[in-house]
Amino acid sequence: MQRYLLLLSFLATLYSFSQPNTDIFLFDLNTENGGFELSNMKNISNNEGYDNQPSFLDDNTILYAGTRKGQTDIVKYSINYDSKVYINLTEGSEYSPLKIPNQKAVSAIRLDKDGTQKLYKYSLRNGESEVLIDDIIIGYHVWYNADILASSVLEDGSMSLYTTTIKNKKNDKIVAKVGRSLHKIPSTNLISYISKTNDSLWDIKSLDPISGKIKLITTTLPKSEDMCWLPNGTILMGKDDLLYSFTPSKDTDWREVASLKEYGITNITRLAVSPDGTKLALVGEGGKVSDSEASNSAKNKAVSEAEKIVQTQLEAYNNRDIDAFMATYTSDIKLYDYPEKLKSEGQKSMRESYSKFFKNTPDLHAYIKNRIVIGNKVIDEEQVTINGKIYNAVAIYEVENGKIKKVTFIQ
Repeated sequence: MQRYLLLLSFLATLYSFSQPNTDIFLFDLNTENGGFELSNMKNISNNEGYDNQPSFLDDNTILYAGTRKGQTDIVKYSINYDSKVYINLTEGSEYSPLKIPNQKAVSAIRLDKDGTQKLYKYSLRNGESEVLIDDIIIGYHVWYNADILASSVLEDGSMSLYTTTIKNKKNDKIVAKVGRSLHKIPSTNLISYISKTNDSLWDIKSLDPISGKIKLITTTLPKSEDMCWLPNGTILMGKDDLLYSFTPSKDTDWREVASLKEYGITNITRLAVSPDGTKLALVGEGGKVSDSEASNSAKNKAVSEAEKIVQTQLEAYNNRDIDAFMATYTSDIKLYDYPEKLKSEGQKSMRESYSKFFKNTPDLHAYIKNRIVIGNKVIDEEQVTINGKIYNAVAIYEVENGKIKKVTFIQ
């Protein structure tokens, strides 16, 4: 029992309390002709609570762990459309989402409410999940290829570096006392990790997962461990409100390349660069509202209210609470079958219909497989249990002044 409590305390330190209110900031990045220029800052999470651990799914899509209703779920953010989709809805919290090579799936660490921690695989198509690794407690991970995983594993109050062959479920411990920052090194067959064997001076090292060969790359900035690799082989690290770079092939020390003071961003931690090297996502605290964000503040508020009222509606639906359910709709609510076939208009007919439905369906439950929020519209891909049978549908909710005004169903 004592070991279990200590583990829960350690996990809480890693995930819940290390960065209580963080956001993810996205920049355009220009490194042409050896320069380093940031522009067009945007707070893409813009949310109270822990929003962290960004990674790029592709050049135009970011994955991250985002706070929702007291837990963290996997968010897929589209840069082109400035829209967010939650790709999962489980009883636990998900962290460190990463694209699995050659699969339409994401891996993430799930921390359940009882303290159980396992690495799961989540389908990008429907959000369904399955356990990948459960015999070691993975804190952070990176894919070397589709079958080999490197991870920082929690044991004895610190973390050790492991490699795992997925096909045969074989785990190999490489070294002890490592950090959380693991990365595939561009244009190589190596990964990088942070060695903490020296308490006062941490090192960035490379590992060949096939041969097990380890080499020193350089030391970190003092007591900093979050980094990423640019496509050209340069390392980027943050400390306080400053960004530094180090190119192993030519540099002997870290170079300051950017200050985020003008953006009001402090305590820089996680960093991620798009595959084409033109976008930088980082985690920090604070952050001033840019001109473009200021002009979209009303839109952002509408998105938040739209999702909130639709979620409230869903919970009332699953509780079969007709009064709470109907309270989320306007008095002139209209229900349509796609594309524009009117099936119900007004609260009276809708209440009568759903009152009977709730009464006659004791096992009623809707599970949201995917959710997209665009402006005042919320699009839910739903899996609904009705009297022992499972149905799939899509509901398009349109919100006006804090209530649902129109719903279009696609069966």
